[in-house]
Amino acid sequence: MTEEQTKLFTNKIITVEQIAPEAFILAMPRLHDFVPGQVVGLTLDETDPPRLYSIASGAREDEMRILFNIIPQGSLTKKLSKLKKGDRIYVTEPFGSFYGKADPAFWIATGTGIAPYLSMYRSGLEKNKVLIHGSRSLDSFYFQKELKEKFGDHYIRCCTRESDRDVFKGRITEYLRQQRNLPTDYKYYLCGGSEMVVEVRDILVDKGIPFGNIVAEIYF
Repeated sequence: MTEEQTKLFTNKIITVEQIAPEAFILAMPRLHDFVPGQVVGLTLDETDPPRLYSIASGAREDEMRILFNIIPQGSLTKKLSKLKKGDRIYVTEPFGSFYGKADPAFWIATGTGIAPYLSMYRSGLEKNKVLIHGSRSLDSFYFQKELKEKFGDHYIRCCTRESDRDVFKGRITEYLRQQRNLPTDYKYYLCGGSEMVVEVRDILVDKGIPFGNIVAEIYF
């Protein structure tokens, strides 16, 4: 992060809502304009380096929302989950180049990596998109009712530990390996852990997708 990207602005919490056993949505006033897909840095102490989170709200909404889950080995997410209305938080300006565009695309994510796609679709970029979300459990398909209604058959869930109707049993990588004739003129956005991103990228290239059509955002 550059010095400009670490400049902090004071903000106040509107709500922190638990949406799954270990997942939360944090809402605060939107201080700056952003491009759907960008990230912001958050911290509760001006002396601590901000941690990066993708924005999950639409670019024209008054609130900026952040989707996060509790990281057992981390300290910030536990503190974020306990914040109340009016609590102070420090936020950077939005930045990053994982931009959503109007071109036809596959949006591929695992876990909270779905956050930038929520921002993209809530900003009106869902046309000609296929959304693929991978998770270990059925309760981790965040906002699935809303996404089913919006994307219909173009919303695909891949679950490794549980089964349900209309849910692919297995990893995203297994689902993609089974697909034939993936369109080579589409963009393929990948957002999630580094292992998933690298493996999916290799699968797509093996299936003839040009490397330049693959755009990745890695969650460490």
